[in-house]
Order: sequence, then C-alpha cells, then structure tokens
Amino acid sequence: MGALDIFKKLFGSKQEREVKKILPIVSRINALEPRMQKLKDEDFISEINRYREEVEKGRSLDELLPEVFALVREASVRTTGMRHFNVQLIGGTVLHQGKIAEMKTGEGKTLVATLPLVLNALEGKGVHLVTVNDYLAKRDAEWMSKIYRFLGLTCGVITHELNDMQRQENYGCDITYGTNNEFGFDYLRDNMKFDLDRYAQRDLHYAIVDEVDSILIDEARTPLIISGPGEESNELYYTADKIIPKLQRGLHYTTDEKSRTVVPTDEGVEMIERLLNVSNLYDPENILLLHHVNQALRAHTLYKRDIDYMVRGGEVMIIDEFTGRALSGRRWSEGLHQAVEAKEKVKIEGENETLATISFQNYFRLYNKLSGMTGTAETEAAEFHKTYKLDVMVIPTNKPIARKDYEDVVYRTEREKFEAVVEAIKEASEAGQPSLVGTISIERSEILHKMLSRQKIEHFVLNAKHNAREAEIVEQAGRAGAVTIATNMAGRGTD
Repeated sequence: MGALDIFKKLFGSKQEREVKKILPIVSRINALEPRMQKLKDEDFISEINRYREEVEKGRSLDELLPEVFALVREASVRTTGMRHFNVQLIGGTVLHQGKIAEMKTGEGKTLVATLPLVLNALEGKGVHLVTVNDYLAKRDAEWMSKIYRFLGLTCGVITHELNDMQRQENYGCDITYGTNNEFGFDYLRDNMKFDLDRYAQRDLHYAIVDEVDSILIDEARTPLIISGPGEESNELYYTADKIIPKLQRGLHYTTDEKSRTVVPTDEGVEMIERLLNVSNLYDPENILLLHHVNQALRAHTLYKRDIDYMVRGGEVMIIDEFTGRALSGRRWSEGLHQAVEAKEKVKIEGENETLATISFQNYFRLYNKLSGMTGTAETEAAEFHKTYKLDVMVIPTNKPIARKDYEDVVYRTEREKFEAVVEAIKEASEAGQPSLVGTISIERSEILHKMLSRQKIEHFVLNAKHNAREAEIVEQAGRAGAVTIATNMAGRGTD
C-alpha cells in the first residue's frame, strides 16, 4: 500500500472530505424538521417573507440555508408528497455554493434544485433554472411550481412561442425555467433594444444549469446568432445546385467529415468551370459564384437529410445534434441553409446577415453565480474548473445502484448489429420487460422501425418527426413489454 493509499484510508478522498464538511449542515436541517412540521399551511408564506426581510437587513444566505432548506422540504412534502433525502440536501448545498453536483440518473435532480432556487430567490433578483429543451422546462416548472406557490413565490417558464411582454412577465418571476437557447437569444435581443424598460431579462444573478456537461462543454462554442435579411441571390443557388450531382467524390472533391469541410480537386475545379462556362472560377469577378458552389458542395456532401436536418411542410428544419430536436425558425448562416433548400427543391428563403452573436460559454460566464447538475461531470472536472472556475462534487446515491452495466458488443456490419438489437428487443418484449433503444439520428430510428414492423413487434418511435406525442410516448415507455425507439431527444432529463 503506497503513501497515497494510506492517506486516503485515514482521511478519505477529497470528494469524501468535502461531503463530510456538509454533513453538519444536513444535521441542522434535519433537527429543524419537527418545528417545520408544526407550521400551519398559511404560515409558510409569512416565514418566507421573514427570511426576505432578514436578507434585506444583511443576513447572509449561508446563515439562512438550514432553515430555508427545512422549510422547502416540508413544503414539498405537503404539496408533492416528496421529501428530500439527506443526499439531496447535500446536492442542494453544493448547488448553492456555486459548484457542479454530479448526481446519478434517478436521484431526483429536479427536486434538489428547488432548495437553492428558493434560497437564492430571497435576494429578489430572480434566479434561473436552465435545461436542454422546452419539454423539460415546461414539465419541471409545472411540477415544482406547486412548492413555490405554497411558499408565496412566483414561477415562470420561457418557451419558444412567447412574445416580448410574456417574456418580461416570466423573467419578472422569483424563479424562471427555460432552455439555454431561449435565455441566450433573449440576452441578444435585449442588447439590440434602445429602451431599458423593454428588456425582457433582469440582471443575470444566479443560474442552475441542468445537464451542465451538455450545455457548458458539448455546446460551449455553439454560436447563438440573430440575423436580418441580406441581399437576394437565389438564382445562383439553383445554378450551383444543378452541377453538384455531376461531380464525383475523390475525383472532383475530397471531404473531411470531422471538420465538416469539402475541397474541390484541380480536376473538380476544371469540371466546375466547364459546367458553368467560366474561364477562371477563382477570378475576383466570380467570387460570389465560388461561394455558392462551395455551399452547394457542403449541402450535398456533408449535410444529410434526417440526420442533420429534416423537411416538414416545405421547410428545411435543422436537427440539433445534441438534443435530437428540430429547431423551428433557426437557420444556418452564410448561404448554407439556402443551398440545402435548393438541394431539397423547396422554396429558397432570403439570405441573412448577422446582427448579434454570442457563444454559450461567454453567455453563462456573465452570471454572478453559476452552478450545475448532471449525471456525468467528473470526467470533465478539469475543463469545468479551467473554463468556468466551477468545481465538481460527486453526490452519493441514496441507495446502492442496482443497475448492471455490461461490456460493449461490436459487430462486423451495421446490418448484423441491427439484427441483434431486434432479437434482443423480441426476447425482452416476450418476457414482459420494457426496452428503450437509443439511436443517433432519425434515419437510424426509421431503419429500426421498419425492421421491428416486419417482425410485427409493437413499438413507439420518438424522434423530431414525432415530437408532438413526446409526453405520451415517454409516459408509456416503462410499461411491461413496451418498446421505444428514440433519438437523443430522450437522452437528457428523461428517466
């Protein structure tokens, strides 16, 4: 046994030592439970108002934490029937401290967030719960608002369809739920307004980011862009689109899928010049034509239907690679979206010019205090600390994990893999076990759908094409023998 092993045995790991520091706070919260149980329902609002007054007089939130957490727990018991476990009290404390709480799937992150949200809402500056999609934002706000209303706190939710006045009203609430996209775009829109009274958002005071690794690491550099109409040049899109099918991969162009680039070869440039009847594609007078050819090449070779985008009602809709959802109203920039529209033979909308932009990384750094929750953060702990100065704390599970994780199985071909998946589904379904199959795209989910249909196995498909029935499909997914095929739409915040 080395010196480090002996030290760990005597004093525990760093994570264990940090958890031990919080245990006295948990004991104080538990000691307050009998007092909270004696309160009448109408007393809860006056208690919250008293804490608000104490904060105004200068008392710190850290001092109030045990009392407020105990009050929230009792409010939860009376309104939802759910009582925060000790490990959830630890998670809530970690979130209040401005850290990332790593909590395993099913450990109740939604309920944990209510503790620091209520505590930090006492400062009267508004607090935000950021999640990955509208469905989760609406579901969690509706579910947890019972607790907030019981405490006399207001709860809002920001969704795609709200107008400016409704957004202002929802941001004015004590606690506001919404997606990273909506919060980020509202910030950009506010900064394009001339009148402060018309701003939707208040100060960026405190945010808890749900699925924090997805939003702050995977999507960190994703730019949010607000654009306005630019110059029309639709004819060039059609011209460029017609010639691309005549080019051969390898001979006329090379692609790099990883960096999403496509480059014409010398033979390709000669072929394009011949097809377009121009002497020099790289002549300054042909710069606009070259741009359209490059975008048409990208549209045909790098962007795949039902993987990167889908077509619905004559509209090309981007599929978010992280959430699997169709992004209604969002468009690729620099003419790429128009090139895809030309490829799909739908109406080409006008080109846009960028008016305002910010990355998620830069947006979330604007908050005075930031914390996050996820089931998988420890592997990115170094990056969280370096980029956002956020420490990761692994929260113990309430009960030992009963799930069994097996080794990966690798097949020679995709067909063999899918056949094995169908066979496994068949066995589970016959045994009355529910099955959930995760796929990386709409295209793959549709392949499995056809294979299962041929075997006459009843199943549901959850992807961007069937998102209207999401709540219904998710609700039945755990029933005996149920089979659900899903893209990563169901990959975050869905047990």
